[in-house]
Amino acid sequence: MIVYWVLLLTTALFAYLIGSLDTLVLASNFVFHRNLRRLGGSDVWLSNFYRIYGVKGFLKLLAVELVRDALPLLIGSVLLGIKGHADAGRAFAGFVMVLARLWPAIYGFHGSDASIAFAVAAFAVQPSVGVAAAIMILTVTVLTRYISLGTMVGALMSLLVAVLVIDDALLLRLTLMTAGLVILRHIPSIVRIFRHTEPRLSYEKDITYKLDE
Repeated sequence: MIVYWVLLLTTALFAYLIGSLDTLVLASNFVFHRNLRRLGGSDVWLSNFYRIYGVKGFLKLLAVELVRDALPLLIGSVLLGIKGHADAGRAFAGFVMVLARLWPAIYGFHGSDASIAFAVAAFAVQPSVGVAAAIMILTVTVLTRYISLGTMVGALMSLLVAVLVIDDALLLRLTLMTAGLVILRHIPSIVRIFRHTEPRLSYEKDITYKLDE
């Protein structure tokens, strides 16, 4: 039992630390060699990023995100796999990773929407759950230009699919808890949407970042 708890705590530590790492910081330092934070505030940087780096740039950025999100799941699978619970290890690591992405201690508990991290974590538990979440996140975000709304709807969809397809009680519980974290984190965003104060994805050109250069 002691060994099992040590493995759980080790998994949680790695998952939280890695999950807390900012993708933009990693990409800036190791891939693009440029401070991507200077491309604009809020969601404006996405449009500026696309104009500079195009589709290939987005794929590189996505690769950084996916590698960062997959690493904790791999660690959890290997460590808990020692006790024959690799699936539970991935699910637990995914839960902690999403928690870190939403509330990273190293950034004052101000995290991101965790949409990709959540979809990756769900996919690691049950591919159909992850795919359903990813499709809903992408579709709603594109149609409404609200990342927060897309993430919330994706989390709600994952709840429904998980109940239908996951038979293991522990895996189902961890998946529901992970989705619950995402939903809880985005309640204030949904309130701002109803008040028309939530920022949308912008496709308009913003050049204010050039003032920092």
